[in-house]
Amino acid sequence: MQSSSIWNNICLAFPILSDKRLQDGSPITEICSNRMRCFVEDAVICKIESLMREKISPDFCSRFSNRKNEVEGFELFKDAVNSLYTSLTAFLPMLENLEKLRSLAGVQRYIYGEETLLGTFKLIVSSTLQSQLPLNHQVITKDFYKVSFKVFCNSDRSDIDQDESSEDVVQCGGCNHEIDHCQCVTILHIFNDTNRKLVELDLLERLAGEALTSLIHIRIENHVQETCKGSFDTSYISSLESWVDTVVMGWLNHVYNGSTAIPTERNLVALQKFQQNVSHFLYETYTRTRIEQLFNIVIEYPDSQPAVEDLRICLQKTDLRLYLTQKLQRALETRLLHPGVNTPDVLTAYVAAIRALRQLDPTGVLLETVTQPVRQYLRWRDDTVRCVVSSLTEEGPSELADELVRGEALQLDEGTPSDDDMTNWETWNPDPVDADPSKTSKSRRTSDIISMLVNVYGSKELFVNEYRTLLADRLLSQFSYNTEKEIRYLELLKLRFGESQLHYCEVMLKDVYDSKRINAHLHSDPNFNLDRQQFPSTAMILSAQFWPPFKEETLELPSFVKEHLQIYTKAFETLKGNRTLCWKPHLGSVNIDIELKDRKINLTVSPIHATIIWHFQTKNQWTIEELSQLMHVPATVLRRKIAFWQSQ
Repeated sequence: MQSSSIWNNICLAFPILSDKRLQDGSPITEICSNRMRCFVEDAVICKIESLMREKISPDFCSRFSNRKNEVEGFELFKDAVNSLYTSLTAFLPMLENLEKLRSLAGVQRYIYGEETLLGTFKLIVSSTLQSQLPLNHQVITKDFYKVSFKVFCNSDRSDIDQDESSEDVVQCGGCNHEIDHCQCVTILHIFNDTNRKLVELDLLERLAGEALTSLIHIRIENHVQETCKGSFDTSYISSLESWVDTVVMGWLNHVYNGSTAIPTERNLVALQKFQQNVSHFLYETYTRTRIEQLFNIVIEYPDSQPAVEDLRICLQKTDLRLYLTQKLQRALETRLLHPGVNTPDVLTAYVAAIRALRQLDPTGVLLETVTQPVRQYLRWRDDTVRCVVSSLTEEGPSELADELVRGEALQLDEGTPSDDDMTNWETWNPDPVDADPSKTSKSRRTSDIISMLVNVYGSKELFVNEYRTLLADRLLSQFSYNTEKEIRYLELLKLRFGESQLHYCEVMLKDVYDSKRINAHLHSDPNFNLDRQQFPSTAMILSAQFWPPFKEETLELPSFVKEHLQIYTKAFETLKGNRTLCWKPHLGSVNIDIELKDRKINLTVSPIHATIIWHFQTKNQWTIEELSQLMHVPATVLRRKIAFWQSQ
């Protein structure tokens, strides 16, 4: 056969080579017999590449022009895909002829790594389009899927809302048209048809994958914010997962499969991959949202326990542990660790952080890392120990008082492993990578709140000494021998700190009890002559070596008061033999009656206040210098004390 006749047969079977249309009766057999198969394949593929590069792809890209709104973008994308689909499907009959040619020859050949000619064709199409797409193509692609997603969500709600005052609704929530001219059905039909064409051409993920992902991410972020921001007393993780499965994945299934009842295996694989990515993004978004609110979540604990539990679950599925640590540390330093916040408030927040972070991370590593700046700050404040001890023994509801009642022993940081660590070796897990290697796992897991507060200073002696000072203040300021409450607190503290540490405090309480007994005995026995005094006097008899040192202040009491105290001292010496009393005249209280012209006042004041007013009954006017010299009190102190009487 002559070469011209052979070429005519080739052009008849593959008219693309002569810019003509395919006709019936193509001479495939003659081409195969003349061993022109490879030449024909290369020629056809080369021609397809040329047409894609010079005509089809530029025509497709030219349709991505600037749009005025999302609806216009929707129409532009639809028209572009329809035009592309029409152009590309025209090549399918010729590709079938090429496959027949291969089948007759019985030889397989890979082109661009693809086994089939259809695969080669789709690869050429996608690569050419990707190389020529304009910069704004994602904007119009997003418009198409944004409009359809809104319609899809509205169609799901329409079945629920159709019975709720439909006559009051004048505008469709999906297409934004009037109800009488709703375009939702048309939009969904166009949406399904366009996606079907992209799936057939294997262009859905290449052209729309980024737009779909971006749109879904925005929708998830908005939904998470709308659903759970500012609400900490409810768990949302299950409802969010259900929403993703129903709304997001339902829409993606609509994108890939349309109205097809049985999806293809390839679409199922794509959907499974999408579902994994969407689920991970949901957890990450929800975790970041909760981390942004974590300071408030910690402060509101235990009311915020559901939010903490959600965050614990999400941290296991995301890599945001370091982000959480840095964010919460920064929030604590900014909002808590500054002079404008009182130490009791800092302690309250620290206790709440211990409880919340223990639930969030049972290993205790997160708590140890996040609260390190808080511990340093509390160590720097002078009144921390006093505030802790006051909270432990104060009346009314208190976090630390409740902890004290639990009666656990202190767990101090000793840095040595325990044999108990291996008792549950089958369930043992290593600490997270950010754990401090110098501390044991057991100390992080078992230390209670009081132990952690003591560990701020690393020594319980500071707290015992502070409690001793606080106890002395209470016993000497209440002017009462009732010590039942203090004995109860002491017994609880002994369980925490040990009996030897609190021996001095036991002696102090015993002194109060003995003082009550001695006073009762001295006043009831007429041999001691205390009943002859002008006014009754009692004493708190303290064992000086067991009590904290008192602030020394000078005060010269009136002579008749000193006589009364001397009578009491002799009575005590008579009772105790070789023991005597050393009076602290500036301590104690005096109950006095003040008679004015029109009224009588009864007050309980300090000895210095009583001495000041007593001197004024012997002389109407005193200078500060005169009174200071008489009472042996500095003038500056005297001025402050006189201010009390001036305010009465």
